[in-house]
This record gives sequence, structure tokens and C-alpha cells, in this order.
Amino acid sequence: MHSTVVTPEQWQEAHERLLAKEKAAMRAADELAAERRRMPMQRVEREYVFDAGDRQVSLLDLFEGRPQLAVYHFMFEPGDEEGCGGCSMFVDQLTHLAHLNARDVSFALVSRAPIARLHAYRDWMGWDVPWVSCGDSTFNPDMGVRGGFGFNVFLRDGDDVLRTYFTSGRGVEAIGSVWSILDRTPFGRQETWEDSPAGVPQSDPYVWWDLHDRYPA
Repeated sequence: MHSTVVTPEQWQEAHERLLAKEKAAMRAADELAAERRRMPMQRVEREYVFDAGDRQVSLLDLFEGRPQLAVYHFMFEPGDEEGCGGCSMFVDQLTHLAHLNARDVSFALVSRAPIARLHAYRDWMGWDVPWVSCGDSTFNPDMGVRGGFGFNVFLRDGDDVLRTYFTSGRGVEAIGSVWSILDRTPFGRQETWEDSPAGVPQSDPYVWWDLHDRYPA
């Protein structure tokens, strides 16, 4: 199919060469993370109101008393019957929020669809994560999300909220374990953009993502 089959000694040599490159990439990622922690911050000047179902909440309320807040902008528009398959796969990969809470980080999903539809979908998918509706407010575009998905991080400074980080597109992949695991398998993600050996099955990116109960048996 692709790589040759070698002796244990040859495999170990190849493994150690790859491991050296992986460690170099990890050190580079550590340096990038250090730079990320020193990014300048943007004060969120506008007041936003979200529908939490049983009450209206502010952006400050989403912190739940903690100093840090991570928000995933989930693609679920007012006219959609169900949530985005890719966003759903992302939420399936979330850690138990207790682990984030232990390091003073709160987490919430934000979508434009009505809250009743969001919570019904959450129950159907079996998730237990805070999810609020931003409705037709300017929260998404103000935070860099214009018709797609994204990930924002905020810091609380008293009653002020500071925006510290944003990413979208493939930048969100680093947060999910599915992509990380696939990147370490012989076939990879099996997507056409990848540089893979001849014979590896491939399909277009994104199209294979689906709700967790809809993949073929």
C-alpha cells in the first residue's frame, strides 16, 4: 500500500528520526503558546444579551464566576432544522468541563437559532454543556464569526471583559482529539489535501463529517 515493511531495528531507527521532528514541532508549539499568552487584549465595549432558556444572561454571566471563558460559535441558524455536522463532531470531542473548570475556565456554546431548538438538539445529542442563543445580535460578527464557526477566549477584569484569542477554520482542529488521533494513523484523515502515500483512500474534506449516530455501520 505505501511504506515498506522493515525489521524491528530499522523501524526503531525510523521512529527515532520521526520522534526528533515531533519533539521539535512540540517545542515550536510551546513557543507559540507562550506568545499566545502574551497577546494584547481587546476590551469588549458592547453589552450583549443571550437567551439561556430560563433567563436572559450577559457575556459576563457566562463566566460563571470564573476569570476565563472559552466560547465556541456553533453553526446553527434560525432556519436550520438541526446543527452543523462538523460543529457537532467538535462538541462530541469536548473534555468533561470539570477539567476546564478546575483551571478557572468556563465554556459555552453560542448560536443564532432559538434557544428551544438548541436545547432540544443538545438533549438529542446527549450533551451536557452550556448553550445560549445570541439571536440576531451582532455578537458573532463582532467576535470575528461571519456565517461560519469560530472559537473565542475572554478574560474577566472585574466587570470588564477582555477578548484574548480567536481562531476559526482549521485553527479549531487543535482543540479536538479526533483530528489529532487521525493524524497519527497510517491513513491520516483520508482527505484529498493531505500528502499521503499512494493507495491511501481519500475523499473531499468536511463532507465525511456527520452526526455521531449517522455514520455507516
